[in-house]
Amino acid sequence: MSKALLIKIWEAIVSVIPITLIVVVISFTPLVTLTSKEILIFCISAFFLIFGIALFNLGADLAMTPMGEYVGEGLTGSKKLGVLFTVCFIMGLLITVAEPDLSVLAGQVSALVEPMLLIGSVGVGVGIFLLIAVIKIVFKKELAPLLFYFYLMLFAFAALLLEHDKGHFLPLAFDSGGVTTGPITVPFIMALGVGIALTIGGRNAGENSFGLISLCSVGPIIAVLALTLTSSGDLTYQLPDYSIEANLGDGFWKTLLETAEDVGKSLALIVISFGILQFTILKLPKKKLFQILVGIAYTFVGLVVFLTSVVVG
Repeated sequence: MSKALLIKIWEAIVSVIPITLIVVVISFTPLVTLTSKEILIFCISAFFLIFGIALFNLGADLAMTPMGEYVGEGLTGSKKLGVLFTVCFIMGLLITVAEPDLSVLAGQVSALVEPMLLIGSVGVGVGIFLLIAVIKIVFKKELAPLLFYFYLMLFAFAALLLEHDKGHFLPLAFDSGGVTTGPITVPFIMALGVGIALTIGGRNAGENSFGLISLCSVGPIIAVLALTLTSSGDLTYQLPDYSIEANLGDGFWKTLLETAEDVGKSLALIVISFGILQFTILKLPKKKLFQILVGIAYTFVGLVVFLTSVVVG
């Protein structure tokens, strides 16, 4: 475990340090005006960012990825396509609702669209297209034609928005597609596809599981485009206060607690869903369950440290 953690720390260092150095160097030029206190806080945040990323990545390897594979293998092995398709839709919906990135996006545009309506629409979009992606894997269909037809549909919705003078909603719709690249969604969905493809078998099992994220990214965009056709108003919102005074001291603890609450709720949805599948279909041994629980703990701590460091620094 310690060796794996050290590897993850090194990977995080390679990712974070170059960006940190670039920002520090630019801060000494006329392009950006930063005080020495701001630079110090940024560097400290980058330090904690490294550990947050490392802990989260380790947790993803121990919990999120195995959970996706076990669910994919268990559901496919049950030979009940109705159960497989239903659970995949529900898991796609819940995983998306649990994504912290989506909560941030919904909060920023709450004056325009009801947050729960936006979150629900994106969740349904991901759930439907995860279902389509799983059907593609099960029946071994080509990815390219599906992407072609669904992107045609996407651009048709975009044209309708422009026709109704609602082009300012397009950035929101396309930003919502980014939820499928979030820290919780990616490892689970990719592992789910691999688990299903390997259980089905065939010479091209790895290739058959390719394209889940690209398909799932289309769903929330189409869902939000359809939603905004019925909305009105301007796409305006107030940026959060990123000043040092607002994010240190009491502001820091407030950010930390809010982040911990959001991440806890997100992971709880996934754990409860997986627990139901464990008692009904999967029935994994205690050793594997313990590893998953340890991984979830790492994921929780890593995400809290990571997201808090991003906001503060």
